[in-house]
Amino acid sequence: MADNRSINKNFRLQDQHIIYEDNHLLAINKPAGILVQGDETGDRPLSELAKEYLKEKYGKPGNVFMGVIHRLDRPVSGLVLLAKTSKALTRMNELFRNDKIQKTYLALTQQKPSQASGQLVHWLVKDEARNVTQAYPNASKGGLRSELSYRLLGREQEYYLLQVNPITGRPHQIRVQLASQGCPLLGDVKYGARTPLPDKSIGLHAFQLQFEHPIQKIPIRILAPLPDKPVWQLFGQLAANLQ
Repeated sequence: MADNRSINKNFRLQDQHIIYEDNHLLAINKPAGILVQGDETGDRPLSELAKEYLKEKYGKPGNVFMGVIHRLDRPVSGLVLLAKTSKALTRMNELFRNDKIQKTYLALTQQKPSQASGQLVHWLVKDEARNVTQAYPNASKGGLRSELSYRLLGREQEYYLLQVNPITGRPHQIRVQLASQGCPLLGDVKYGARTPLPDKSIGLHAFQLQFEHPIQKIPIRILAPLPDKPVWQLFGQLAANLQ
């Protein structure tokens, strides 16, 4: 199976990836392996691919505005929300900054958490040079307070599915906080998984966002279907029940 670099190189944004669009916002179900924003690899990010998609779909000449509101790690799949206008970008950034976005992730592990549900609070310190985050149980110098809640949804074969609701938004937060409980994400060898997945993805999917529309001021709920991969589809019916 292809690795992250070849997935990114060959990927083209299509209608099937779009799960919500209006005059101000564009929501994409990102496959694992695609960058959201450009980095040192030089691979074309989702933000640029979205510009091309809109230019082609609407026959737009010249530049297209596309603001990155939030990010997902490269090996993570699921819902990415982009702004089509500067007003939407500014207001959505404020909603994220003030924790007024309800975020729901689905996580796959091969270890059952010691408790079926819980609230996790850690202080996270990121090593920028190594791109690794360390979790501490108490306040630590340079650490950012990080909080999430989780609950065990079910088991299929040797896999467990967790619903995770991050209250804060820190780099690698879900990955490192679950790993600190002895439940590294499937395939996430950076944080303790036994083996990588063939496509270098990890068992984390951004499943749902709920928020007040920044312009229309109405409640918005957007869901991203599970990846079309056997391990995820084991839980297809369970995820459908969450909708």
